[in-house]
Amino acid sequence: MPFVAAAIQMCSGTQPARNIDAMERLVREAASQGATYVQTPEMTGALVRDRAALKAMLKGEAEDPVVAAARRLAVELGIHMHLGSTAIAVEDGKVANRGILFGPDGARILAYDKIHMFDVDLDGGESWRESATYRPGETARIARTALGTLGFAICYDLRFPELFRRQAVAGAEVMTLPAAFTRQTGEAHWDVLVRARAIENGAFVVAAAQGGLHEDGRETFGHSMIVDPWGRVLASAGGIGEAVVLAEIDTGAVQAARAKIPNLRNARAFALEDVEAPRPTGEAAA
Repeated sequence: MPFVAAAIQMCSGTQPARNIDAMERLVREAASQGATYVQTPEMTGALVRDRAALKAMLKGEAEDPVVAAARRLAVELGIHMHLGSTAIAVEDGKVANRGILFGPDGARILAYDKIHMFDVDLDGGESWRESATYRPGETARIARTALGTLGFAICYDLRFPELFRRQAVAGAEVMTLPAAFTRQTGEAHWDVLVRARAIENGAFVVAAAQGGLHEDGRETFGHSMIVDPWGRVLASAGGIGEAVVLAEIDTGAVQAARAKIPNLRNARAFALEDVEAPRPTGEAAA
């Protein structure tokens, strides 16, 4: 049965209470337009670059106000509410970058902790070390829901196609990708990578992003989008500020795309041989 999906674009600041207000307003707007699955971006609750300030505001999942607000919205609006991610205190003193899916009854269907840490050094001195603060997840997850089978990833996970392939082979029809891509990397790679994950897996991709200049000084790329299994962009947002991106999802299109290009079925195991070319000898080597 087709359903309307919404990707919520935000520009989260450093104060969770203000971000909760923005989330509630935008999610209600999406539901008023018929969305029954709503996804918010990575770090919906707060974008705080200062590690000490972040840890000072952390809560466990059971006490976290962003999580509680997402659950309330699911029940109030009768939707599948996907809190794309928020920072959650975990027992080892680190932090989980955790996304949570709630059903229309408020039941916690699934939680996913971001697996791949964004440890990079970019041009212009831009550098990130997520592993210094966050504990990486260890388990990929899919959820079989009344809407269809959903796969889960967060931001930098996008650059690891094997994660999406494992989910697709297991039956995922809609890949979810909340993100906070930097402006620099987003300009270069966001569109092509999101579309590639859709095409190579014959799946929808719903990607809710952060977009704009944030209170902590970072810039994110925005351009939240929903892509169909043939790689067509069904709907997208601009690069700055809030937006509600909506598109109809018909999982029948997944089966149609996979029937046309049955690469999931045609994949074969293979070996890799590492061959070293012989070195030149004699005068030619001098």
